[in-house]
Amino acid sequence: MSEATPQASRSSLLRALGSLSSAHLTRFKMRNGKGSAQAPVLQFTNCRILRGRKLLRWEDLWVREGHIVDPEKLFFEERLVADQQRDCGGCILAPGFIDVQINGGFGVDFSQATEDVGSGVALVAQRILSHGVTSFCPTLVTSPPEVYHKVLPQIPVKSGGPHGAGVLGVHLEGPFISREKRGAHPEAHLRSYEANAFNDVLATYGSLDNVRIVTLAPELGRSHEVIQALTARGICVSLGHSVANLRVAEEAVQSGATFITHLFNAMLPFHHRDPGIVGLLTSDRLPPGRHIFYGMISDGMHTNPAALRIAHRAHPQGMVLVTDAVPALGLGNGRHTLGQQEVEVDGLTAYVAEPVLCSQGTKTLSGSIAPMDVCVRHFLQATGCSVESALEAASLHPAQLLGLEKHKGTLDFGADADFVMLDDSLHVWATYISGELVWQAEEARQ
Repeated sequence: MSEATPQASRSSLLRALGSLSSAHLTRFKMRNGKGSAQAPVLQFTNCRILRGRKLLRWEDLWVREGHIVDPEKLFFEERLVADQQRDCGGCILAPGFIDVQINGGFGVDFSQATEDVGSGVALVAQRILSHGVTSFCPTLVTSPPEVYHKVLPQIPVKSGGPHGAGVLGVHLEGPFISREKRGAHPEAHLRSYEANAFNDVLATYGSLDNVRIVTLAPELGRSHEVIQALTARGICVSLGHSVANLRVAEEAVQSGATFITHLFNAMLPFHHRDPGIVGLLTSDRLPPGRHIFYGMISDGMHTNPAALRIAHRAHPQGMVLVTDAVPALGLGNGRHTLGQQEVEVDGLTAYVAEPVLCSQGTKTLSGSIAPMDVCVRHFLQATGCSVESALEAASLHPAQLLGLEKHKGTLDFGADADFVMLDDSLHVWATYISGELVWQAEEARQ
């Protein structure tokens, strides 16, 4: 076939080749000297693939050795066809979800200094596969230094697989945050910077080897030198739990900050004369080429639908859905831990257990108990955005935030084959990591 062959005809040929029997496949491979040692090729058919910000309806997904592959190169350069075909029943195939803020779940508290932190992380990693999450950042809330020193070495970066979602690095939320906007963080353990600010950070956290994100309040003295030191080490700096005005927030971004922790929550409210951190979404004082991302807890409790719509319409490419899930995720009503404090779960809401009231007379929220797939569905319904936008807010955007968009959060050729199979209502039917089925809904097994 010449290079001038129409794309439609070539696609038809690819489908025809993909339907060859295993006997034909073996002969085809042997003629080309590939032999039986050739890595198997998987072809996912009858699906809609999220790629290039669009749901592609006439494409198949091809996987080999844990990566997405270009079928044209397989056929026309390597002379290979699929070893296995999997009919997706018309489902959506989207990149696996990435949760960059999750405090625990299923009774596991990442901020508890146990002797076997790793087993708790592994439990959560396995359970969130059913939510479509293929990678995550275990998050520690404000804690005393001895907790960080004991916990952080026990949470290394780890690839995902049948054992559970991959760990991308730890998110440290606090203790260098505002007392006024501490939210559910224990005041007794909040810290500010001393004369040698970054040494103070190291003394508090210990080794930063396993750290991927640090949330801090940029109005604290010497915060800019801390931001520069963290970003120089490849750590993402997020602004949150803060009373910073817009000018201070812009200076923090100029120093290297790229993320906002749970927008609208635990920060100054928007004001037309000084919009505060929220104003970063439309600021014209950011460095050229600098892209600001912002996390949002789309659980129906933390953020009014109108606020979700305002943020998304102002800066849709920066939206990152996070769960901010607490250890009570997956459990029922009652008291549970969150770091050094207790939280009370009542229905769909988690509060600090102590009767601490804010100025409006409502209890202090302490994270969410909504899984990621619920957050995606609520975001879609609340904003009226496209399915593509809702899915990318939980996949592509967090990957871009962490500089992983070549490998995660995308189904482009060459990317890791981490993806989720969804129905039209965006309920998870199956989760794949490196092209391997790691979780499947009961309905899909029938």
